[in-house]
Amino acid sequence: MSLNIPHPPFNPNRVRVYWQPGCTSCLRTKEFLTKQGIDYDSVNAQNNPEARAELQRLGSRSLPTVSLGDKYTLCQSFGDVLKFLNLDMKLLSEPLPAPELFRKLDMILTAAARYTRQFPADKLDVEFRERKRTVGNTCFHAFRVAEMGLEACEGKPLVNSGFTDLASPEWSFDDIADWGLEVRDRLNAWWAKQPGTDISYKVETYYGQRALHDVMDRTTYHCAQHTRQLMLMLEEYGVKPDRPITMEDLKGVPVPEAAWG
Repeated sequence: MSLNIPHPPFNPNRVRVYWQPGCTSCLRTKEFLTKQGIDYDSVNAQNNPEARAELQRLGSRSLPTVSLGDKYTLCQSFGDVLKFLNLDMKLLSEPLPAPELFRKLDMILTAAARYTRQFPADKLDVEFRERKRTVGNTCFHAFRVAEMGLEACEGKPLVNSGFTDLASPEWSFDDIADWGLEVRDRLNAWWAKQPGTDISYKVETYYGQRALHDVMDRTTYHCAQHTRQLMLMLEEYGVKPDRPITMEDLKGVPVPEAAWG
């Protein structure tokens, strides 16, 4: 399967979506706009100098980016996308209650660690499909996303650069899984110490001040999507995932319909 489509010529009157393969928010954004009937130019920015130059002119340093003419918005919040495109509609889904979010995240991280241990050792430094990210670092990324959510819980600003962090070069799949379970346990310990279940207070993120509840909703679906991708990778390598998580398991977690795109 190839995602290498021609670079569409720039048209200031058309919506453009800049994305890269395997990116959770990118796929969610494309699916969301398609469901809203929005016609847009799809721009794969990976290894695409023209796209990178356009993003630089816009001033955007993150993917996905939705642009129209010389203006753009980031897509971590669909509310921002609706406002940017002047769409008069309300988002129908609400985040799960905080206790359920943390329960789902525990399940997801446990599954991700389980799948990480199933990969053959020779796949550690192999890139999957068109995405310039190794299998090992995809496993690491699923847990790093969760750790960034924990850092937001602890009052640290959520910064975009954290999403590009890589595993230590000497780490094996087992090392990554062990660390991932430590992240899970730290998250559970933080949640257990909270005096109540209200996490609606604002925290600093690279896309503005947001309610921690929304940040943890995004953290949960982001981790869930990459965990789905780990199952997809295992299947392509001829390995049956151990106790696959299902869409029923993820009910209420707004993952994209597709596992990859």
